[in-house]
Amino acid sequence: MLSEAMTALAAAGGTAVVQAAGTDAWTEVRQQMARWFSRGNPQRESAELARLDQTAGELEAAQPTEAERARIRQEAVWQGRIEALLESLEDMERARVADELRTLLDQQASHRSVSAGQSGLAVGGDLNIRADHGSAAAASMGNVTLGNPSQPGSHQD
Repeated sequence: MLSEAMTALAAAGGTAVVQAAGTDAWTEVRQQMARWFSRGNPQRESAELARLDQTAGELEAAQPTEAERARIRQEAVWQGRIEALLESLEDMERARVADELRTLLDQQASHRSVSAGQSGLAVGGDLNIRADHGSAAAASMGNVTLGNPSQPGSHQD
């Protein structure tokens, strides 16, 4: 049985696979995860690449009403596969392989790009919106905390 930390790591790995599928990051994530699973075995790496492609295909083919269910199912599949690999290892090797996975996930998180659909705006970091010289500015976002704006007309000459 895996520790809570290992189970959480496996869950993060499953989520990372599913979140990357269908994005610009997919090629890199796909290759890294296949390499991680294969442990240097070329035939196993090919099999892992095929499994990852199957996951991406299932997520892409899911009807909009089934997309969330497909995502949850695939996250669980990959979490289970990661847990099975970790459980199959001796303690010392398990710790090393888990560290490799943590590093892989950290690299993915640091390379994530931000994107938005048509007429959308995606921001990775801070967003500052200002209205100068009597103009108006508006934004519709969730979970946003705004500071006190200056009074209208205070910047007018």
